Amino acid sequence: MRDQDFLASDWDYCLVLDACRYDVFSAVYEEYLDGTVEKRWSVGSSTPEWAYRTFTDHHDIAYFSGNPFINDLGIPLNELKWGASCDYEWTANEHISDIVDVWKHGWDESLGTVPPESLEASLEERRDLVARNERTVLHYMQPHAPYLSRGAGQKLKQIQKGIRRQEEAVENGDDAESGPIESLGQTIRPRIESVLEGSELAQKAGLWLELDPTELVQNGTREAALELYEENLRIALEVIADLVPKLDGTVVVTADHGEAFGEEGVWEHHIETHIPPLMEVPWLVVE
Repeated sequence: MRDQDFLASDWDYCLVLDACRYDVFSAVYEEYLDGTVEKRWSVGSSTPEWAYRTFTDHHDIAYFSGNPFINDLGIPLNELKWGASCDYEWTANEHISDIVDVWKHGWDESLGTVPPESLEASLEERRDLVARNERTVLHYMQPHAPYLSRGAGQKLKQIQKGIRRQEEAVENGDDAESGPIESLGQTIRPRIESVLEGSELAQKAGLWLELDPTELVQNGTREAALELYEENLRIALEVIADLVPKLDGTVVVTADHGEAFGEEGVWEHHIETHIPPLMEVPWLVVE
């Protein structure tokens, strides 16, 4: 299997579907897009790892980001006080020339996420960035949870709250992690997260927040989640199918990483968990 080779490949526009598995994508994409899909091996099993290992130099890219880990805040990944803990001393705007924080202004409170339509709207508003950069990336949150047909999701809302708290602390000149309790929390938090990520039950419990209780009881966690996951992907592909004819140049659709539904005891996705469901991603050159 070929490596993803994200930057070394030929494209003008790259549409990144967050947490998109190769197998689910390959089963449905022909209903929306033309082209032959390849299976490629990503460089990371989560967005922070993928970004850190992909964008290593300075790149002339207009990056429309629905994912808050790739942002224009200027805060290194290892200093973020929300989301997954990691040791990556990587800051998006030091490596990517222009980042548009669609995750911030394109947020839909009723859905608890960034709907795919927000990416195209932001692209139309900032065509100047496309013109002055060599290439353009649109990073969609779907098929990543929360699931659009379920209404307000929980996971990204927690990230949004964390972002606001950290931004307010910076604006007020406060050190959000300066107290002894906070310092202790930062010391033990990675250990707690490590234990949780090693617990299949804890991982499933996080996913249950995004599922309908009735479907969960009737179909089980895997089937209930996969059904909503595929629906999320289809919603995004419908929007992408409308957008592609408006783009001038070579268009590629891919993913930063995949999603696990119980394979090898793993649910969702975690940093440096290099199993096929998380590392195998689609690579489609749209005809």
